[in-house]
Amino acid sequence: MTAIRPAEQTGVARIVCEQLAPRVGDLAHNKELARDAVRRALTDRADIVVLPELTTSGCVFADADEARRTAVGADDPFFDDLRAELYGTRTVVVLGFCEEAGNRLYNSAAVLDAGGMRAVYRKTHLWDRETLFFTPGDRMPPVVTTPHGRIGVLICYDMEFPEMPRRLALAGADLIAVPTNWPLIKDHPVGERPAEIIQAQAAARANGLYIACADRSGTERAQEWTQGTAVINQYGWITATAPEHRAVTDLFLHLSREKAVSPHNDLLGDRRTDLYTQESPLL
Repeated sequence: MTAIRPAEQTGVARIVCEQLAPRVGDLAHNKELARDAVRRALTDRADIVVLPELTTSGCVFADADEARRTAVGADDPFFDDLRAELYGTRTVVVLGFCEEAGNRLYNSAAVLDAGGMRAVYRKTHLWDRETLFFTPGDRMPPVVTTPHGRIGVLICYDMEFPEMPRRLALAGADLIAVPTNWPLIKDHPVGERPAEIIQAQAAARANGLYIACADRSGTERAQEWTQGTAVINQYGWITATAPEHRAVTDLFLHLSREKAVSPHNDLLGDRRTDLYTQESPLL
């Protein structure tokens, strides 16, 4: 008998972010890594599972040919395998993959549930050497309606552009799922969180919504990673991290729909759209 999940009982959704260590170029290994992570999350009665950016391929490609050898289409049987794992549940999985479409490669994220592929988002802001392999996406990210709430998707460097989480907030997202590969920056001040996490906290606070970031671990061709997996609430506070490579937390995602921050203020309602298209005077 399928276990009753938290959201079915209380409206609370269990979020699980797995901080994985894919092997660059090892498609078979990485597919099984993702399947195992989904199985573990289901054991924990997860409602929403977020896996890292480029889970199926790794990240530090030697060249475009290596990237292409680990690319899969959105119709790859791997996604059918994941869907089968989700049979009988209402669990939603968001994971990054190296997508091949026509003769182009994309750094993409899939959103799927037991019914199949709900959406594919192609990263629109490419970081560093990604520009050598991938074509940037040309469509805004989706907001997918699920039994647990409305899920928007961004990938890694997308989060550095405030317009992206703001657009998802305006589109009604309750949670932004962020598959990411954050390269480790070793010179940030002692005692401070990595800047990428601060950026995510600021985006959550500014837009009054939840953000779940699944970073990666391991060392890939000498590249170390931040291992900054975190779930952030609608006030900008971290509610879960991944000291054991997994972040698990229960959230009532519908709370993000209340944008009032005082009796007289609303995060979205107070926007001065009449001003934002004006030129700022240079004095």
